[in-house]
Amino acid sequence: MAYRIYIVDDDRFLLDLYAVKFKNGGHDVSVFNEGGAFLDELRKEGAPMPNAILLDIIMPNMTGLEVLETIRKEGLAKGAKVVFLTNQGQNPDIDRAKELKADGYIVKASAIPSEVFSEVIRIIEESPAS
Repeated sequence: MAYRIYIVDDDRFLLDLYAVKFKNGGHDVSVFNEGGAFLDELRKEGAPMPNAILLDIIMPNMTGLEVLETIRKEGLAKGAKVVFLTNQGQNPDIDRAKELKADGYIVKASAIPSEVFSEVIRIIEESPAS
């Protein structure tokens, strides 16, 4: 089954890397290099809703945690799985992601792209909707 994956990361190299990985896996991918543009897309009337959102934490203007907080407050992307894909492995970040009901948390430095791909698909297919 093909899924719609939205990736939000300010690192263009990683954005392209993960976009290609998911596209090659047969999935529809949209990329955003900052949180504000991503939220604007989610707010559009009739915008397609993603099955999964991959969020970096450290980004300019708005952190991934702030993006998820906004998604939750505004009721955007209902049913989408939210997975943090970040290099922030500190407990305060992980704890805040849990408080915001993130469906997954992957530290980039400790996972190769094929592992990220497999974990995101597993989360989409096995986790109950948020």
